Amino acid sequence: MTNKKTAVVTGGGRGIGFAICKQLSKDGFSVVVVSSSPRARYAENLNVLRKQGTDSIYVQADISKADDRKRIVEEALVAFGAIHVLVNNAGVAPLERKDLLEMTEESFDRVVGINTKGNMFLTQLVAKQMISQEPVGGNRGIIVNISSCSAEVSSTSRGEYCVSKAGVAMLTKLYADRLASEGILVHEVRPGVIETDMTEAVRGKYDKLIADGVFPIARWGTPEDVASVVSALCSGKFSYTTGNHIDVDGGFHIRRL
Repeated sequence: MTNKKTAVVTGGGRGIGFAICKQLSKDGFSVVVVSSSPRARYAENLNVLRKQGTDSIYVQADISKADDRKRIVEEALVAFGAIHVLVNNAGVAPLERKDLLEMTEESFDRVVGINTKGNMFLTQLVAKQMISQEPVGGNRGIIVNISSCSAEVSSTSRGEYCVSKAGVAMLTKLYADRLASEGILVHEVRPGVIETDMTEAVRGKYDKLIADGVFPIARWGTPEDVASVVSALCSGKFSYTTGNHIDVDGGFHIRRL
């Protein structure tokens, strides 16, 4: 148990989540790295955290499962005694992109079960824990949801993903509304085209869009771009802001003629 603030980061083993873990560690947080794969898969990344001096634990858990969500909270409390920040980053894309008229119920259930249901009920558990804690630095906790530009942008070949992220956007508003009186702030970050394993399969498509000037900031986003925004939100400096979203998308959200 330490006197540091503790951050739980789901999907923290790689990509955006790992960048967030690294950044929050630099910011002075103890970090609970949550991912659904065995620890050995992320041994190299976890070693990076160790060399950085990160006070951390790794929890293998599937956030779509109630018992695993409960265990995340329990292991965080055993290790560090409290949870001050939750970053709901874990998310999946469809295993296969299909036209909206061909989407299967199985794919919908899988994507929404992880991206939206997992977020909803892990946040519920962590929020109750935060409420039980004494305020630190003026608040009892900060929750950051990593959503996507797909919360608003239609992609008819992966409709289940768009629906799941639109759900996360509403969860942000709902929890921000419910938890403000408890001293807990809730924010949403909407990445655009970020260079990760998830986007590697469609690199050619996005390379062309960038070359064609679709993105005002004409480059791929990086996991570190997202982590920097999460860092700012978790700093506690946004004490009169809740329920809002920040686009980390190179200006893609700007409607242009």
